[in-house]
Amino acid sequence: MRIWELFQMAMATIRSNPLRTVLTMLGVIIGVASVITLVSIGQGTSKAIEKQYEGLGTNLLTVTLLGNGRATQLNYDDLMTLEGTAGIATIAPTMTQNSSIKYDRTTESYNVIGTNDRYLDVQKGKMASGRFLAEADLDYRNHVAVIGTEVATKFFGKDDPVGEEINVKGYMYTIIGVLQTKGSNTSGTSLDSSVLVPLPTMSRDFKLGSIRTAYVEASSGDLVARAQVALEAYLYQKFKSTSGYNILNSSELISARQSASSTLTNQLVAVAAISLLVGGIGIMNIMLVTVSERTREIGIRKSIGAKRRNILLQFLVEATLISGMGGLIGLIVGISLSLAWPYINPSQQTSLSLNIGLYAFLFSALVGVIFGLYPANKASKLKPIDALRFD
Repeated sequence: MRIWELFQMAMATIRSNPLRTVLTMLGVIIGVASVITLVSIGQGTSKAIEKQYEGLGTNLLTVTLLGNGRATQLNYDDLMTLEGTAGIATIAPTMTQNSSIKYDRTTESYNVIGTNDRYLDVQKGKMASGRFLAEADLDYRNHVAVIGTEVATKFFGKDDPVGEEINVKGYMYTIIGVLQTKGSNTSGTSLDSSVLVPLPTMSRDFKLGSIRTAYVEASSGDLVARAQVALEAYLYQKFKSTSGYNILNSSELISARQSASSTLTNQLVAVAAISLLVGGIGIMNIMLVTVSERTREIGIRKSIGAKRRNILLQFLVEATLISGMGGLIGLIVGISLSLAWPYINPSQQTSLSLNIGLYAFLFSALVGVIFGLYPANKASKLKPIDALRFD
């Protein structure tokens, strides 16, 4: 018997029981759609992580102090002596504190970051207008500030704020520049909603004596390990312990976050794949019922010359067709959900993978073959005389 004839017979059977067929497909549809949607969300998350850190490159080290007190304080001048040695190109120490910012009658809380003139280069930021902090601003403890785009919009709307004054913790700071939209850095601080001031000025005005974080950029990606060793030696010599600080390598952070995202995605996909197996069991169950219902038909076909392989192929094609149609519908649903998800949840982007969609569809068809074999084999083994006697 030709495959086309088997296909026509399978379609006729499916059309005769449309509701049962749809309910049988449901597990496969849900499984395929879930796999495609979850993988697209996982890949979207991974790409978002890459995009977040791609501007910083992979040669950035972040030093964070974990303890409190004088024994765990970094001295600005001592730290800056490392610049230009052991593969270290640039160092940008920071102090950060949330503070009320006032302009005219508007008051809002933003992060105030005290840093030096290297910070903009280390964070790969750009100026939208004005200038960034200069070394003279640090030497003379000038009351100047560079603000992010959110801060500028909040206080000044579309006007250019350069030259205006804002009140930061009771002190008047002159705005000298506005940053371009950047987003979050490695510490999760959004530069768009930050106010950057000279580190010595902030230390005096905020009465802060401790540098808690420093961004260190290696001369090249090949010298990151050398720069990290030099930092660890400096910090160990200073604190006589390795427990009071943490050095984070940006490339390691990207890999760790991508690995965590990939692991979570794989776990979710594994759970979704269970739906495909459940769908396969449903197909096998329905095919067994179909064999039982069509026992006399099988007996008649065998009595007029149908061979065992003809009966086997008939039911196997039917099971594969049901599973394949469910996989195709699931593929369409999964792609639709993946495209619609960013509109449902704007903070979560997706990235469609055609390969995953193809694999999910082929797997759904394979499920039909695997779970259709037993009912098909059972039907093919029926003896014509026993089948014709069946009521």
